Amino acid sequence: MDFSLSEEQQLLKDSVQRFVREEYELESRRKLVASDAGYSEEHWAMMAELGWLAVALPEEYGGIGGGPVETMVLMEEFGRGLVVEPYLASIVLGGNFLMAGGGTELKTELLPKLAAGEVKLAFGYAERQSRFDLNDVETKAEKNGGGYVLNGQKGVVYHAACADKIIVSARTSGGSREAGGITLFLVDNNADGLSRRDYPTVDGLRASELELSGVAVGADAVLGEVDNGAALMETVVGHGIASLCAEAVGCMDVLQETTNEYLKTRVQFGVPLSKFQVLQHRMVDMFMECEQARSMCYMVTLKLDDEDPVERAKAVSAAKVQIGNSGRYVGQQSVQLHGGMGMTDELHVGHYFKRLTMIDTMFGNKDHHLKRYADM
Repeated sequence: MDFSLSEEQQLLKDSVQRFVREEYELESRRKLVASDAGYSEEHWAMMAELGWLAVALPEEYGGIGGGPVETMVLMEEFGRGLVVEPYLASIVLGGNFLMAGGGTELKTELLPKLAAGEVKLAFGYAERQSRFDLNDVETKAEKNGGGYVLNGQKGVVYHAACADKIIVSARTSGGSREAGGITLFLVDNNADGLSRRDYPTVDGLRASELELSGVAVGADAVLGEVDNGAALMETVVGHGIASLCAEAVGCMDVLQETTNEYLKTRVQFGVPLSKFQVLQHRMVDMFMECEQARSMCYMVTLKLDDEDPVERAKAVSAAKVQIGNSGRYVGQQSVQLHGGMGMTDELHVGHYFKRLTMIDTMFGNKDHHLKRYADM
C-alpha cells in the first residue's frame, strides 16, 4: 500500500511544522500552560484562518472536506509540539458528534461556527464509577414536557472551561451499565444548574468536574437517537482514539530524535555515549517501537471508515494497545538515557513522557483495550 501523502496533505504537514517550530518552543508553551485560559486564543484564531479547524468538516457546512488522514497529519505534528489548544475536544470529538448525530438545522448553525473558531465544544462522558466503560452512565435525563432534565456528575471533561457547549451522555432508560438507554445531549456551558470545577492536568492541559443539578434542555438538544447514543459514542470515540494515536506518534518521534542527538553529544570516559553498543541497541529498540506505533496509527486511520463496526472497534483497540506499550517504552528509555535530568521541568523530555502517559489513560488504557480486543 502507498502511505505517501498527497501534495495537499504535505502542504498541510509543512504548515503545521512551521507553526510548531515558531510558536511552540518549550518556554512559550510553559507560558501558555501557566496562563489563565491554559491555551492561546490567538493560536486558535490562526488555526481557523489557516483552515485547520475546517479541514475534516463537510464542505457544505463551511469545511474543507478532508477526512481522518488529514486529521492524523495535524495531530501528529501537534504531538511533536505538545500543542495545548482544544483541537481534540472541540474539532475531532465535537465535530464528529455534530456530523454523525446532529440534524440539518443544528449542523447549519454550529458547524460553520466551529470551522471559523467561533464555537468550542467539549465531551463529558466519564463518571466516578465508570472507569473506562463508556456505557457505565448514571447521570439521569428525565422527560419533562417537550424536553429533558439532567441530573448527575461528569469527571475529567477536557477543555470544558473554554467550551461554549458540552456534549453530555445521560441515561434515559435501562440499567447503569447497559448500552441501550444512553442519550447524548448538547448542553450550554452557562446553563442553569450546571456547575464546574476547573483544574490543570499533569500534562499541561485543562479539565473540569461537572455537576448537573436540574439542567433543563429541549428536545432539539438531543444528538442522534434517544436511547441509542452508545453506538454514536463508540464511533466518535474511535475517531478520538485514532487522533490520540497520531499525537502519540509525534511525541515519540521527538523523544527518539532528542535522545539520539543527546547520546551523540554527551561524552563519557572520553567517547560519546552513542559509541556504547548496549545504548545503540536501546536506540534501535526505541526506533522500532516508534515505527510499530506509526504503522498501527496508519492502520486505525484507514479503518475508521470501515462499515463493519466490529472490525472498526478491533482496529481501534489494537492501535491503542500498541500506542500504550510503545509510548511507555520510548518515554521510559528517553528519560533513563538522559539521566536524572530527564524528568526535570527544565528539560522537555519529561513533558513528552507525561503527555504519553496521559494519552494511554484516555478512553481506556492498554490493559482495557487488550481485554476488549480479546472479547470481540
